[in-house]
Amino acid sequence: MKALTWHGKRDVRIEQVPDPRILEATDAIIRVTSTAICGSDLHLYELLGPFLDRGDILGHESMGEVVEVGSAIRSLAPGDRVVIPFNIACGTCWFCLRGLQSQCETTQVREHGSGASLFGYTKLYGQVPGGQAEYLRVPLADYNHVKVGPTLPDERYLFLSDILPTAWQGVEYAQVPADGTVAVLGLGPVGQFAARIARTRGHRVLAVDPVPERRAMAERHGIEVFDLDADAVPHLRDLTAGRGPDSVIDAVGLEAHGSPAISLMHQAVGLLPDALSRPVLEHAGVDRLAALHAAIELVRRGGTVSVSGVYAGDADILPMKTLFDKQITMRMGQCNVRRWTDELMPLVEDEADPLGVLDLVTHRAALDEAPDLYRLFQQKEDGCIKVVLNPDAPRSEHAAREVSGAL
Repeated sequence: MKALTWHGKRDVRIEQVPDPRILEATDAIIRVTSTAICGSDLHLYELLGPFLDRGDILGHESMGEVVEVGSAIRSLAPGDRVVIPFNIACGTCWFCLRGLQSQCETTQVREHGSGASLFGYTKLYGQVPGGQAEYLRVPLADYNHVKVGPTLPDERYLFLSDILPTAWQGVEYAQVPADGTVAVLGLGPVGQFAARIARTRGHRVLAVDPVPERRAMAERHGIEVFDLDADAVPHLRDLTAGRGPDSVIDAVGLEAHGSPAISLMHQAVGLLPDALSRPVLEHAGVDRLAALHAAIELVRRGGTVSVSGVYAGDADILPMKTLFDKQITMRMGQCNVRRWTDELMPLVEDEADPLGVLDLVTHRAALDEAPDLYRLFQQKEDGCIKVVLNPDAPRSEHAAREVSGAL
């Protein structure tokens, strides 16, 4: 089959690899009909190479059709249409039963002290082959799927795999009061959905991003948008009676703008042999913390900072005096996808599309074009906000582009 494979920093390739097969009685194989490039895939593209091997298959936002099931599978059959959550969980352990599927005791990567295994995401999370491919093996498939209907297009459902429940969890964790205001830092795909979810709940939403196309997309959904500049934090504080928003969602994470020293460190680490760079990435403070520091500065006293953006450093310096003095609550973590999918399903199937799932994708392309789209997405060129790849589509001369606002 064809698959998108990692070969080095900013070097991903489409290659022919062996088809996946049933390895355990609890496995299923799906034919991938749609798969997306996630912002966290760019961390692999740029930074986390020391935890990858050449030829690893990337991708963790996938859906498709079941083509084969193991002998122990009871809830799936060939022909079923399914979305695959990005984290792999058993559904029966202590954590899963409490809605913490991202901490699943059955699939925890204990060698690295990590939570549940993830599709397509490094040795730290199990090195499970990902879904930017024609076919995908799904472990523990009776639980690790979301079955969907046969008629609505893939884009109604695809984002249930990751970014939509991640945004939903981010808003839940933000604990916005009923009449409150929330600021969203970063208007990538997760930030877009977090802002829209908060808006549908009746909150005032202020959002900050340096990219004009991202601000324009959010503005279509009733979000008050602001450029990222030196005046952003004081301006948003002025708009909230001088106190700051009740809650702030950091939807940016470790690659925030405004951290040049750490950016240089990222580049230097990328030049080291894997054996030297792994300890640095595991134990040093390697995150660009500009967005997180801005969130802490901006949120009102007694407010909540919810972190949806991915961070990877274990020695990052936080302003503990400020956190303590302002009595800030912080909530964060890998999304517990299956905890939220039942709540989200009616919204994605609603004909009115209240969360705008059909107004997010800016680029649609064949799987063959994935290397070009990784570069485009990372550089934020051509108005690229979200990329969906179709393994069945023929390669075009240029990436097929549809601006969602024109749909």
